[in-house]
Amino acid sequence: MPKPSEASVSLMVSTYNWKAALALVLRSVATQSRLPDEVIVADDGSQEDTAALLRDIAQDFPVPLRHVWQPDEGFRLARSRNRGIAAARGDYLIQIDGDMVLHRHFVADHMRLARPGRFFQGTRIRTTEAETARLLAGGKPRFGWFVDAYYRVEGDRSTYHFGRRHHTMRIPLLARLKARASGHPMGCNVGFWREDLLRVNGYDERMQGYGSEDLELDVRLLNAGLRRSQIKFAALTLHLEHRSVAPPDPSDPALPNNRLLFASRDEKRVRSEYGVDTHLHEFVEAPADLRTVVKALHR
Repeated sequence: MPKPSEASVSLMVSTYNWKAALALVLRSVATQSRLPDEVIVADDGSQEDTAALLRDIAQDFPVPLRHVWQPDEGFRLARSRNRGIAAARGDYLIQIDGDMVLHRHFVADHMRLARPGRFFQGTRIRTTEAETARLLAGGKPRFGWFVDAYYRVEGDRSTYHFGRRHHTMRIPLLARLKARASGHPMGCNVGFWREDLLRVNGYDERMQGYGSEDLELDVRLLNAGLRRSQIKFAALTLHLEHRSVAPPDPSDPALPNNRLLFASRDEKRVRSEYGVDTHLHEFVEAPADLRTVVKALHR
C-alpha cells in the first residue's frame, strides 16, 4: 500500500437521472486544489441525456472521466457502486453521491487524513430548498457560518433547525483531532483504500431498493479489522435538497436489506459472495484516452 501522499485517487460519483445536479457536482470536482487522478460516474440506469452531458463535459475535464452505466432495473445502488469500484484504477477511492457539491479542498482533505488500516467517513451540509435552487441556477457554492442549510437535532431523525453551524466550518487542525472518533456510516461521503474494498468484495448486491447497503459494507469492513474514523471540519460537501425515496422507517428490521445487514453483523461476515468480483473482468484494461472518451458500459 503506498503512502497517502503518493497514492493515486479515484473519485466515484453515484448518479441516477439528475443531470443538472451531476453537472454542478462535476464543476466542483474540476476546481479541486488536489485533483483526483480520475472520476468514475457510477450510473444506476440514467437516460441518454446523462451520457450526452458527460460526453460534453469530458472534452475539457481536467482528469479522465469515465461513465460506468447499467440498465435501469430498479434501485441497484450496490451493484452500480461495485461496477465503479471494479473500473477504478486509484489506490484510494473517495465515494460521493451525485447531489454533493464539494468544497475546493475536499479531495486534499481526504488524502491528508488517509491512513492504512482505516476508512474515513465524512459528513454533509444539507442545503435548504432555496439554496439548492440558487446553486442549480448557477450560484457560487458557499461554505462557512452563513450557509443556508438545515442541521439535524441530536436524537431526532425527523426535525431540522438552523443551529450547529460549526458543521460548515473547515478547520484542518480540528479535523485531525476529530479523526480519532468513529463516526456514523453514510455512503454519500466516504474514503477507502481500494484493496480493502476488494478484500471484503465490495457491496452486497443482494441489497436492492433504498437503504442499508452502506451500513452492511461498514459492518464487514469493521469485521475485517479496519477502523472507521470520522471527518469533521474538513472534506466539506453541500447536499442538494430533493424529495427522498426512503421508506417511512428505514431502520425497520423487517425490510429485506436490514435482514441482510443484521445477518452480516450477527454472523461476523467479512466477505460478500455477491460482490465486486463478478465485474472485475469487464475492466481489465482502461480506455487509452479517458480524458476525451467517455464509455457507457452496458451490462
